[in-house]
Amino acid sequence: MSIVRLRKLTLAGLLREQRPVLEQLQDLGCLHLVSMVEAPREPERVPPEHAVDACRALRYLSDVPDKRHQVRAGRGFDMAATVATVLASRDRLRRANDQRDSLLQHIEALIPWGDFRLPDNDALNGRRLWFYIVPERQMHLLDELALPWQVVHKDNRQSWVVVIDRDEPPVDALPVPRAHTGPLSLGELRQRLEEAELELEDALAERQALTRWIYLMSTHMARAEDQAALRHAAAQSRVEDELFLVQGWVPEPALGSVCDLAERQGLAVLVEAPAAEDRPPTLLENPGPLEAGQDLVGFYQMPAYGSWDPSRVVFFSFALFFAMILSDAGYALVLGLVLGVFWPRLGRSAGGRRLRTLSAILVGGSLAWGILVGSFFGVTPATGSVLGHLQLLDLSDFDTMMKLSVGIGVLHLMLAHLEQALLKRDRTALAHAGWIAAMLGGFALWLGGGAGMPAWLAGAGYWGLGAGLLAVFVFSSERAADGLRGSLLRLLDGVRALTGVTRIFGDVLSYLRLFALGLASASLALTFNDLARQAAEVQGPGLLYAILILLVGHLLNLLLAVMSGVVHGLRLNYIEFYNWALSGEGYAFQPFRKKETLE
Repeated sequence: MSIVRLRKLTLAGLLREQRPVLEQLQDLGCLHLVSMVEAPREPERVPPEHAVDACRALRYLSDVPDKRHQVRAGRGFDMAATVATVLASRDRLRRANDQRDSLLQHIEALIPWGDFRLPDNDALNGRRLWFYIVPERQMHLLDELALPWQVVHKDNRQSWVVVIDRDEPPVDALPVPRAHTGPLSLGELRQRLEEAELELEDALAERQALTRWIYLMSTHMARAEDQAALRHAAAQSRVEDELFLVQGWVPEPALGSVCDLAERQGLAVLVEAPAAEDRPPTLLENPGPLEAGQDLVGFYQMPAYGSWDPSRVVFFSFALFFAMILSDAGYALVLGLVLGVFWPRLGRSAGGRRLRTLSAILVGGSLAWGILVGSFFGVTPATGSVLGHLQLLDLSDFDTMMKLSVGIGVLHLMLAHLEQALLKRDRTALAHAGWIAAMLGGFALWLGGGAGMPAWLAGAGYWGLGAGLLAVFVFSSERAADGLRGSLLRLLDGVRALTGVTRIFGDVLSYLRLFALGLASASLALTFNDLARQAAEVQGPGLLYAILILLVGHLLNLLLAVMSGVVHGLRLNYIEFYNWALSGEGYAFQPFRKKETLE
């Protein structure tokens, strides 16, 4: 749970060695480049065959589930021709799909009319057939129609009517506009549909065959992007006569590798610690299983370099909040089954593996919490059963659950102030300690007012709340108390700091949403169970209705609970916790390195 310490590194060498040096730095992939010119030139555009069209072609092939064996020998590979072939295949597949869908829609509309061919113009003495689909409630209006007409098909809602006349009947002659059947018969349309299906199969087979070029296309694109990044790095370097300077931030563990490179190339090296006016990037480092916490942190706000890494806190607190909002072991088992289905697929990439780990923690935590509160699809286990013995909490016990939720909020925000106090290690750290004492005191005061609580608890709460707010008032200001003006400003700073009482009180109460949303999820599950039980008592289709209510109801409740768990579980971290835990926002460390290619 740390932010990697960085050093500012400056390399100087002969201009003729600039490109090989930058190439080796790109191979190392540990340097966050800093521009040494006022307005660095933008990187040259990647050639057209590697730009938008190439990305579209690669995405088109990557979506194929069953890919062919990858060709890795690049001899004779033409990137531009391959991209053009792939895009042409994509257009062919789209046309085949559109044609099939159009034919299916036309056939469905023509089936009620039957399989017929339109007669020639002189076959009916110059008269023609006009087609209308008339609703049954308007069929009586045709009794006044002077033209000959015939119903060729009907159902319980409408009739398919054919009118015979030389010219199209006036718009107001029939209650509906004319239907268009087209010149082709039903049999001809079905024959064309068969041809379209064959064309679609050929297009799909061609797309699958082209997947063999994914590796070479990815490698070619990555190489082009690497060359563009190399040109951009050269544009960020400073050139003076026959010398060049390149500067960047490097992690301390990788400093030795860069220094070895400089020694091999005969470069001058300057290593500096971050100065007060510097704004280094932030590089988070966590153990593999907890790297998903970095994704959660970076999704909202990257901490500043001089701050601390909240990845682990966010990781585990999000898992706890999600579990409390879900509050059902049965739902957790369903999510576990879904995760098991997608487990192999998520393991194909680093990001997928991190998401898989986070999901496993969420499922495991939700299962454990669901057992503790004794809820399995809204059903409480019997008192004497094994699961009944494991139930330690009752969601319907409002008093206990409210105290637990508020207590979790107090601990979460206390951790935020504790980290800030350890980070600052100055006089203002005592103000954060004061907020910790004030929260503990206020929580103890609230608990002490309840029945069955020890009498000393309320007294301790008063002392903790008073001493904590006094510390906030005295130590929140960073001004020096020199003279009357300085003392008055420190006094005003203390008063302003005390106004944070309302904010921290509101933030603590925000954690009540854990109990409220968990109770709402459990209540909905119980409601659907009761509805299904009542439906099952109906003779005949009652059992079917009950099953449908259970499936649809619990699925809907599960989706709502998951959405609430994600949104509010992250909100409590990003809003309430971050308000007190982080000061200042940073930006992510972006190493100058080569792109990874698909394997």
